[in-house]
Amino acid sequence: MSATTTSTTAAPSDAIKRLLPWLVAVAFFMQSLDTTILNTAVPAIARAMDVTPLDVKAVLASYTLSLAVFIPVSGWLADRFGTRRVFATAIGVFTLGSMLCGTSTSLPMLVVCRVIQGAGGAMMMPVGRMTMARTYGKPDLLRAMSFVAVPSLVGPMLGPIAGGLMVTYLDWRGVFYVNVPVGLVGMYFVYRHLPDYREARIHALDIFGLVLFGGGISLMSYVLEVFGEHRLSVIEMAILLAISALLLTGYGIRASLTPFPLLKLGLFRLRTFRAAVSGGFFTRLGLGGIPFLFPLLYQIGLGLSPIQSGLLVLPQAVASLGMKTLMPTILARLGYRNVLVGNTVLVGLLIMAFATVGADTPIWRIIVQAFALGFFTSMQYTSMNTLVYADVPAAHASAASTIAATGQQLSISFGVAGAALITALFIPPELHSHPDAIIDGTQKAFLVLGVLTIVSSAIFMELRADDGADMSRHAKREAGGAADHGGE
Repeated sequence: MSATTTSTTAAPSDAIKRLLPWLVAVAFFMQSLDTTILNTAVPAIARAMDVTPLDVKAVLASYTLSLAVFIPVSGWLADRFGTRRVFATAIGVFTLGSMLCGTSTSLPMLVVCRVIQGAGGAMMMPVGRMTMARTYGKPDLLRAMSFVAVPSLVGPMLGPIAGGLMVTYLDWRGVFYVNVPVGLVGMYFVYRHLPDYREARIHALDIFGLVLFGGGISLMSYVLEVFGEHRLSVIEMAILLAISALLLTGYGIRASLTPFPLLKLGLFRLRTFRAAVSGGFFTRLGLGGIPFLFPLLYQIGLGLSPIQSGLLVLPQAVASLGMKTLMPTILARLGYRNVLVGNTVLVGLLIMAFATVGADTPIWRIIVQAFALGFFTSMQYTSMNTLVYADVPAAHASAASTIAATGQQLSISFGVAGAALITALFIPPELHSHPDAIIDGTQKAFLVLGVLTIVSSAIFMELRADDGADMSRHAKREAGGAADHGGE
């Protein structure tokens, strides 16, 4: 049974259109707050659970991996049950998962609860973006998507400081409990005001495709996590990687044969979509590991307190917020191709610059570097996120959002695991908590991630100079004398 045109009970009013970005931003705020608070708490969680800080990467990676596995189902659920019900349910599951994380008494238990939390978070980002893509025309989408992240950027600004305060004066469990009141408020407003898009008819869920894709991705992530920890032999890891490759290849074949695949891979025929998703994947591999490395470098390597560590991350969020006022003008003047190629190289160089941070580095220089990284990272995320929809028909907005969000979360999960792996390779197991060893390991990790980011700029070279021009030009006109805001 094929899907028909999108339908809702009524077209969104102007008031709802003005409110919608704030409703979506509630979810983005929760996720960004959760991640930044948790990064600051990594050393404290390691001490409480009697493990090394590098072991806690499983807590971070399991969440983003859970997002990547469950996100493909989100588009189908939204089409079947409606964006309003699915979005509100997603916030509810995320909130429940946060409460369970706060009650965890061991690292494995915390990892399991993070998977539950990720199952809720998996539906928030793609369904939120899909709702906005269906509500606003393409010329308005850049402005609307940019505005969305004003409240969500409060998360990265408050998260490191709030996490530092909680770890210092309360308990690490508070970093999860803080999501509860935000989640309850978000559920209420989303269920009352979010536009309810759904399909009049919907095809059956590709369960077999979900098993193939989810199994392949999970195995690949697991091997990446344990690589270098000597839990498995080389032969065992090779076998698991081979099984993962077979599962993912099987999914690729199935997606090309079934009329309604889990992920609509045919969208990759669109040049702008292909560049935004594939380029974004490899760029985020480098950027995804940065939030994990900073607390290790600052708290263990440099001996700073959790509060001081949080304050050093704050300039990134401030710079991200400031960049949004300039985005429409920059994209309209330079175009997506020039911005993404040049900015990706700049971001890679800024990541590599943190390889020079050591025990004798003045704090003011770290702040300047963090501000610069936040500024250009914000430009990168907004450009990639909006380019996804440049040439995608409205009927495929759900599929495009699902693929983009899946790739984003996979790259972040692999980025965290990769950053921890690179760091661990340069640090003997008995020195995983030694300051000098941590500094040396994180410095080498920054270099590798920076190089990877620079190399990923080549993917954006396939773009044409006028790709996405309609979106950026209209956003610039709409901005006029007013400021636009937004981010990832």
